[in-house]
Amino acid sequence: MTESPKLPTVVIVGRPNVGKSTLLNRIVRSRVSIVEPTEGVTRDRVSVRARIPGEFGERYIELIDTGGVGIVDRDDLGPHVEEQVRAALIAADLVLFLVDAKAGTTPLDQEVARRLRGIDVPVLLVCNKVEGERASWEVDSFRALGVGEEPVAISAQNGTGMTDLFERMEELLPPYEETDMESLRLRPALKLAVVGRRNAGKSTFINAVAREDRAIVSEVPGTTRDALDVIVERDGETLVLIDTAGVRRRKRHDDAVEFFSDARAHKAIRRADVVLLLFDATRNLSSVEKRLARYVVDHYRVVLLGANKWDLALEKSGGTISPEDYRAYLDQELPGISYAPCSFLSAKTGLHVKETLELAKELGAQSRRRVATGELNRVLERALEARSPSSKGYRVRVRYATQAEVAPPTFVLFVNDKRLIGRDYLRYLENRVREELPFTEVPVRFVLKDKRDKDLSEDFS
Repeated sequence: MTESPKLPTVVIVGRPNVGKSTLLNRIVRSRVSIVEPTEGVTRDRVSVRARIPGEFGERYIELIDTGGVGIVDRDDLGPHVEEQVRAALIAADLVLFLVDAKAGTTPLDQEVARRLRGIDVPVLLVCNKVEGERASWEVDSFRALGVGEEPVAISAQNGTGMTDLFERMEELLPPYEETDMESLRLRPALKLAVVGRRNAGKSTFINAVAREDRAIVSEVPGTTRDALDVIVERDGETLVLIDTAGVRRRKRHDDAVEFFSDARAHKAIRRADVVLLLFDATRNLSSVEKRLARYVVDHYRVVLLGANKWDLALEKSGGTISPEDYRAYLDQELPGISYAPCSFLSAKTGLHVKETLELAKELGAQSRRRVATGELNRVLERALEARSPSSKGYRVRVRYATQAEVAPPTFVLFVNDKRLIGRDYLRYLENRVREELPFTEVPVRFVLKDKRDKDLSEDFS
């Protein structure tokens, strides 16, 4: 298998609250990192694939947002955060040293500068929050930090100075390799979102797959705040692992950070190719897992159930629990998702981690399959003969069906009157399609069309 080209890595560092997450969001053109005026919001390395303008057109980079150097963390995770910063710097091809032009130089800025003087990669000094004339006067004062060359003045909030920043980044990044960039564009990356309640082992699983500590693992609940995109090159393939914040049981959140963490987890589910719903097998399922499962089903996302800490569950039960018994328990507690396979693993010891990843890739491939219209209609014809839809005295006619989309497999069903077909009958058709076509372990979706519908695109907008 061909070796996957490595993206140039750009790392954003600086003290807390200088706008690192805002800058990442500005470059990516999306709200990836949580932006909130609380020290220590970003803890892990938030890694995303981004495109920036270059001499030969847009080029891809891996952009990493780090926690603030020198934070005082309310959960005593400061040392963990700084270890993540150190690891990011080791892998960096370019460092963006971000400072706050409004606040001027601070002792923490000087501490960050001291650490950056010892690294053997280019450093670009970026003065953020230059929204007014007074702030622009402060830019020259940062030259005294002795890091980087000419400082670049920007406003990550409103986009001022971003063109200059991109030009300087292009000058300092490794040479552009057109063949590498083309292969990165053409090769799809599996996006695997790992979701679950707090302390289910999500970050431990991410680190096991990445074969390094890419997410902070701690006994403190709620360690992960963002939905972290971890780009992993494994066996010649690019995978994007999305580590999400643990969803809480109670409806109210302690602060805005927790609210946005939950929102990021749900967004991760929607944008993932496959969702790994991970839970602690030593504990009973809670309302959190049930809500997440319902959300996954409602959004037709491909899902893999992960019974983590299976080794501890076996020890706790004295070896009496079996995968079959546990699967029966899952089907009882998580109705409507019985088609989803379950992996019994231990992220901490590595038990079945590789197998879980392989199964996720198989599910992603299964959701992208297409079937011929003739084959699909023969299956539906047999299903209709076995059980006709309840019509309440009206005759329901199904004319034909065709596959319109993949991921999830989506079928348009043309009928005489779609109001006569209820949700129960659609579930029956979904089950028959899964049984007879190569979609046994993924959700399938039916869209009903009748003579009143003028445009097929209405249901796919």
